[in-house]
This record gives sequence, structure tokens and C-alpha cells, in this order.
Amino acid sequence: MQIFRTTSENIDFQNLVKKLDAYLAEMDGEDHAFYDQYNKIDLLKNCIVIFENEKPVACGAIKSIDESTMEVKRMFTLPEYRGKGLAASVLKELEIWTKELGYEKAVLETGKKQIEAVALYKKCNYTIIPNYGQYAEIEDSVCFEKIL
Repeated sequence: MQIFRTTSENIDFQNLVKKLDAYLAEMDGEDHAFYDQYNKIDLLKNCIVIFENEKPVACGAIKSIDESTMEVKRMFTLPEYRGKGLAASVLKELEIWTKELGYEKAVLETGKKQIEAVALYKKCNYTIIPNYGQYAEIEDSVCFEKIL
């Protein structure tokens, strides 16, 4: 396994995100358009791609939302590579990068239907918080934070 830091200009990151978007469109159904507007990747400067045997298999990103907080975005692992701890590895690398950049905490939003994602964030010591920002009134969203 190789962990690669990059930007959203990276084609491997872009291709994984396309697969993520297709997966989420199926999971979210008619709600997908709402979430999709907040998941543009054209300006992400801090992205992770994990390779296994030179194949890109998992990704994630962070973006600043204030002077002390990074938001975790675009977490995805190819279905055939799930259950190997890759998502936790992406998340850990994003947390390390967040701290290196001088931020104190990470926050994120996921859908309540994303049962595996919710379990991952709880396992990685993220705490459920009130829904923030654009997710404040969205019943199908669940938000998390972790003090780093």
C-alpha cells in the first residue's frame, strides 16, 4: 500500500471521485443533487490517494472551513477493497496532514444511510455533533468532529 498526497487535479483522485459520485447518486436517490452541490473538487489542495499494487483504490480530502477546522471530504474506497482498513488509513493521513497545517480539529458530514461510513467515523473516535453549515436542517445528515 502506498499513500500519496496530491491535489484535486490528480487524475486518479478524479476517477475515484467519479465512482464515489455514482455510488452516492444511487444511495441518496432524489436527495443527491442537494449534497452534490457541496462536493465539488476543483479547488481541493489536500487530497489523498491510496494505491495497492499501483492501482488507485481509496481517496479522501480536506479543506479549510475556518482558522482551526478542516473538513474531511470525498472519502471513498473501491467496493472490492473494502474491509481492509484503507478508509481508516486515508482518514489517519488526513488527520496528520490537518495537524501539520496547524489546524486543531476535523469535522465531516455523511448521510445516515451511509452505515459503513458512520461506523468508520465512530471507530476512529469521531464524535457526533449538531449538524453544521449547510447541513444544519438536513435530517438525513449526521455530522462528526474530532479534536486533533
